[in-house]
Amino acid sequence: MLAFITTLRHPHNSADYGRVEALLQDTLASIARQTCDDYVVIVVGNRAPSFPLPSRTHFVEVDFVRPSLQRTAQTGNAPLVWDKGTKVGVGLVAAGEFNPEYVMQVDADDFVHRDLAAFAHDNPGRPGWVLKRGVMYSRARNAYTVQRRLFRICGTSFIVPLEAYEVPAHLTVSATQQEIADAFGDGLEEVLGNHRYSLEWWERRGRVLEPLPFSGAVYHVDTGENHSGNELLGPARPYRPHLARDFGINASKGPASTVWSSVGLPALKPDRSPRLPSFMSPRPRTAYLQGYSPPE
Repeated sequence: MLAFITTLRHPHNSADYGRVEALLQDTLASIARQTCDDYVVIVVGNRAPSFPLPSRTHFVEVDFVRPSLQRTAQTGNAPLVWDKGTKVGVGLVAAGEFNPEYVMQVDADDFVHRDLAAFAHDNPGRPGWVLKRGVMYSRARNAYTVQRRLFRICGTSFIVPLEAYEVPAHLTVSATQQEIADAFGDGLEEVLGNHRYSLEWWERRGRVLEPLPFSGAVYHVDTGENHSGNELLGPARPYRPHLARDFGINASKGPASTVWSSVGLPALKPDRSPRLPSFMSPRPRTAYLQGYSPPE
């Protein structure tokens, strides 16, 4: 069995929480298109979604404090790592009730390939997989680019055995954030709350993840609720039907406007200065959570 784990940001740290829920609904619909029923979905958040959840989807409510006073999705790394990491920790505990062999963290605005559960089911006993091949997609432009190092920019990039996380037997879904942080140690920052260097973290522990042999996920940008604020800049590929077939992404524009937004003048965005993508920024010299404490 494959357990998909996703988390919802604290409602306080959102520009539009209705938009957050709409993005989650699309993500869950994408997961629900799995060609194999051997999967479960765990959603962890402060507020239950206002829409009916698909089958095999379970919501776990937590009362964690807001990680930042800012009313925006871009709160900085420390609040993100703390909020997301501790919620993923709760998700791992909850997933254990279903005894899955593998777990996959999914960002609550991304899309996944319909064959992931089938692939995991057909490949038991493996060390896990890293998604190197994938797609960056902008619904605002109805365009995409192919990615060869998806795991560097997208949190929906790792399928790992549940036992590899070494979830303590005493940990429950009602644990405090500090109890979760203490239980997972540096794993909270390296694999639960952040993904950029997760591959190296697993390798240092002797777990060499295999490349997933197909494009397994879509990194959804330009949503207005991305923590990273990443955008699809420059010329891109116009929407193609395989995005609907494999990931459940429906076209957001007509053919002519799609081509124009993909490779026409709007794609160049001359009014915007290029900026260094977040995944290319230097690795911090200190831990993200060093000196951090949630606001009262």
